[in-house]
Amino acid sequence: MPLESAAETVADQIRRQEFVEVYAHHDADGIAAGTILCHAMLRAGIRFRMRVRQEVNPAELKGDSAHLLCDLGAGIADLPDQTIVVDHHIPTFGGAFHANPRLAGIDGERELSAAGTAYIVAQKMGDNRDLAGLVMLGIIGDSQEMAGKNLEIFNGAITDGIVVPDRGLTLPGRDMTEKWYMATSPYLDGISGSEQNIADFIEQSHDQAKGENKSRLDTLLSRIVLESAPNMTRASLESIYGDTYHLQREVMDDAHALAAVIDACGKTGHGDIGATLALRSSHYLNEAWEIARKHRLNVIEAVRNVHPAEGSSIIYEVQDITLPGDVADILTRDLMNMWPVLVYAHSGDICKISARCPAGIEKELGPLVSVLAAACGGSGGGHIHRAGATIPYGKIGQFTKGWQEAFAA
Repeated sequence: MPLESAAETVADQIRRQEFVEVYAHHDADGIAAGTILCHAMLRAGIRFRMRVRQEVNPAELKGDSAHLLCDLGAGIADLPDQTIVVDHHIPTFGGAFHANPRLAGIDGERELSAAGTAYIVAQKMGDNRDLAGLVMLGIIGDSQEMAGKNLEIFNGAITDGIVVPDRGLTLPGRDMTEKWYMATSPYLDGISGSEQNIADFIEQSHDQAKGENKSRLDTLLSRIVLESAPNMTRASLESIYGDTYHLQREVMDDAHALAAVIDACGKTGHGDIGATLALRSSHYLNEAWEIARKHRLNVIEAVRNVHPAEGSSIIYEVQDITLPGDVADILTRDLMNMWPVLVYAHSGDICKISARCPAGIEKELGPLVSVLAAACGGSGGGHIHRAGATIPYGKIGQFTKGWQEAFAA
C-alpha cells in the first residue's frame, strides 16, 4: 500500500477516537513522532495521554482505549489487531492501522524516520505544516540522509518558513566551550570531556594578530581536527561543521541542540521533560540542558573506559543501562572499526543490547538480533544496520555466543 494511503487509514482511525493512549519510543525520533501526533490530536479535539518508553509489552495494550505506538511496534507480531502503529523499523506487525515507509518500499533507515512518518499522518488530520520542524529531530537523531521523503518534507518546511537552513558547527551546547566539552555526535578523541584541552585550544585560537581577544573558529577547528584525527573516521571529522537548521516554531532555534537534549531526556528516564519541549513548553528548558550535559559526559566516560569482552573484539559491556546505544554509535561511527559491534549493560535481571554496523559494512543486524533475542526469551529488532534487544541478563552468554558465531570468519 502506498505510504500516503496508509497514512490516511491511520489518520482516519485516530480521528474516530475520543481518547488515545500514546506510547513513544524514548529517543529523539520517537518523542518527536509522538508529540507531532499529540499536537495534531489536540487540534482535532481528541484527548490523549502520552508515555515515553524504551519498549512496550503487548500485554499492556488492554481496555477500550485506542493505543498508538510511535517509533515502536513495527517489529512486534503479536500486538492486538486494532493497535495503531506509526514506525519505520523492519515490520512484522500485520495490523490494518500501520503507517511505515518500509511497507511502501521506502528506506526507513535512511530516508524517512518515525517523526517523518508521523508528520505525513498529521497532515492527513489537518493543516499541521508548522510541525515540520519536529521532523528534523528524527532525521538528526537517527542519523538519516536528506533524501527521499525527508528531503520532500524539508523543502516544504523551507518554503513555509518553518525551517531555515544554515552552515556552522553541528555540536549542541549553550556556549563554545560546552559544544566541544560534551561532544558525542561526533565523539572527538582527546577533546570530548577534556575541559583543560578545550580551554587551551580556545585560548590558542584567539585572533592575536589583530589584537582581539576573540576565538577564530577556523583556527580552532583546525587545531581540534589535528588533535582528534589519528583515531577518528574522516566522515566524523567532516561532520563537525556542516548543515545546520534554525527551527522557527520550537523552544530551541538549533535543531541539533533540540534533538540532543530531547534524546538525552528520553534515554535517562526523563521522557516527560523531553516531551514538554517538543510540545513547545520551555518551562523545564534549563533542567533539560543539565540532563543532556550529564548524560553526554557519562557517554564520554564510558567510551574512554570501555574494553572488549574477554575473547572478543566486537562485544563490549558498559555499566549504565542508559548508555549502550550511544556507545555503540561512537564505536562504529566515530572511531576506527571495521566490524559490527555489540554493546550491552544490565540492571538487575534485565539486559539491554545495542548492535551497530560501521559505514560500508553490509550485515543485516535487525533480523539477527531479533532471532537471537527470541531464542533467549527476550525481544529485539530494528534496522538493517542498527538494532537493539532486551533479554534476561542470565541469557547474555547465549546471546553473545550466537552473535560471535554469526560473524565468525
